[in-house]
Amino acid sequence: MSLRPVKRLIKSKPTLEGAGVHLRRAFGFGNTKDFDPFLLLDDFRNDVPEDYLAGFPWHPHRGIETITYVLAGTVDHGDSMGNHGTIAAGDVQWMTAGSGIIHQEMPKGDTAGRMHGFQLWANLPSSLKMTPPHYQEVKAADIPVVKDDDGTAVRIVSGSFWGKSGPVDGIAAEPVYLDVSVPPGRRKSLPIETARHVFAYVFAGAGKFCNASGPLAVPTEGVGWADTTPPSQADNRSLVLFDNGDEVTVQAGDDGIRFLLVSGKPLEEPVAWYGPIVMNTQEQLRQAFEELERGTFLKPQTS
Repeated sequence: MSLRPVKRLIKSKPTLEGAGVHLRRAFGFGNTKDFDPFLLLDDFRNDVPEDYLAGFPWHPHRGIETITYVLAGTVDHGDSMGNHGTIAAGDVQWMTAGSGIIHQEMPKGDTAGRMHGFQLWANLPSSLKMTPPHYQEVKAADIPVVKDDDGTAVRIVSGSFWGKSGPVDGIAAEPVYLDVSVPPGRRKSLPIETARHVFAYVFAGAGKFCNASGPLAVPTEGVGWADTTPPSQADNRSLVLFDNGDEVTVQAGDDGIRFLLVSGKPLEEPVAWYGPIVMNTQEQLRQAFEELERGTFLKPQTS
């Protein structure tokens, strides 16, 4: 097995989105080539209702897929196709915007006021940019959990891992989206296909992601990685981008570690991106916004 070294360790940054929702963006600022086919990851965990209740009122999307994973609280959603519903704790909504959709997402906290979750954007290849929009909604009970003898637990949202497959399928980038929990003090290696880009996002506990023994650029760890000090420690709200290899190894800290582990096959296509619309050329982007102004953005859907 070939260990994937840490390429970059980043703390998510506070930002405002929607009608004034306070969240943290792990990536999605500037060039996202290293994350291809993914474009953006937002961490919207918040315990202050005034900071999230304004929500994300009606807005368009085209050319991408949005993946919303809720940990606590609920998100009410509706769209231009007449769909509406609620995503609750442990649920996932995978929305393929395709040729265009207008929707809204309105978060509501739980009884303790907590609204916790993540939204990931995945790019669509040029051949599917104008595909009809659709949803895959998955309830918490339908997401398989696999456990190893050492207590490591993995929820499989999409893709295959340790012999089981997640419920979300038919996605262009064939993403593997995992929610991984490693018990305190345990060291765990997790297989990842070599042809994929992969990142981890820590949201509970802390740990160290092991590097190969060869010389590496900072901020990475050398041979004695287990004894090093921060920035080798990846704690809450830390994003870890990995380099090439076929496995990721983590050493959990005293409180264990829980993180998203997400990988996908890079599209390697040009990206023209403004706000909620992502196309391949500036001309396509201009056309999309002109259609929004003219009222022709939404395309008739044939059954």
